[in-house]
Amino acid sequence: MSSITGLHHVTAIAGDPQENLDFYNGVLGMRLVKKSVNQDVTDTYHLFYADADGHAGTDLTFFPWPDMPPGQKGVGLTNEVSLAVPSGSLAYWAERLAAHGVRTSGTVVRFGERVLPFTDPHGLALTLTETSDPREFTAWTGSVVPTDKQIMGLHAVRLVERSVAPTRDFLINGMVFTELGVEDGWHRYAIGRGGSGRFLDLLEAPNEVRGAWGVGSVHHVAWRVADDATELVARTQVRAAGAHPTEVIDRFWFKSVYFKEPGGALFEIATDGPGFEIDEPAAALGERLILPPWLESQRAQIEMGLQPLRAPTQEARSVAG
Repeated sequence: MSSITGLHHVTAIAGDPQENLDFYNGVLGMRLVKKSVNQDVTDTYHLFYADADGHAGTDLTFFPWPDMPPGQKGVGLTNEVSLAVPSGSLAYWAERLAAHGVRTSGTVVRFGERVLPFTDPHGLALTLTETSDPREFTAWTGSVVPTDKQIMGLHAVRLVERSVAPTRDFLINGMVFTELGVEDGWHRYAIGRGGSGRFLDLLEAPNEVRGAWGVGSVHHVAWRVADDATELVARTQVRAAGAHPTEVIDRFWFKSVYFKEPGGALFEIATDGPGFEIDEPAAALGERLILPPWLESQRAQIEMGLQPLRAPTQEARSVAG
């Protein structure tokens, strides 16, 4: 049985932070549940978007580096992030995205699920996937999107590899995934019996170029574990399968272990807690810059280096269904 229970968060690289906030909060209607900084490079934000309560598994996070060149899609990276939406909501989303000038590729079916692909303003490949699977999700009453249409969290991620076999073996032996099937060249793997928030898809592309981080690319994919003890078990498992995990790193809202899967994509194991309410009340999540305690003494210097952010304009929030 896997100590990993599903996706925890996905972190991507964005361009302008205000444009990022306008899109994910003002268009997609996700709640900004934590406004902080990259703990390793403190002159850039770390913005966390999630459901109303900031459940693990619902958050898509960003490092805005507007001066970085665009990412290079290719092997060895996570190339697409799928977000879960309620069954029957894609018509609403297609209309909403079109109203905001977002081009979509039209609804397709993948592994029996209806999917709407598009890209965000900085080039990140996204899909909205309809699902009726049970999820940890709390609708946000402050969203511009109706509660019955809201994004419920992470559904799946897609990686392109030069060779599927090494990553497949690692997923099965080190992370206890199971292979569910193959469709159009994509191999689908799942934690446990699968379900929304537990999928990973692999495509073999032996002649594809090597991918590179940049604006519009995924930085890392984090996988959930229940607690500190379970994280150590998972760390031991991935190391035994050939990975080179870091020591446990305290990120304050969760604890993290990082490693690369055999194809080169950066993965993380992250604990479910203590969670985002450890340092600000639930009603005020994301309203002010929050720093972990070890950075608080640098607050003045850090704030001086950050672009001020404002709530999305009324135009960005205008289509509420």
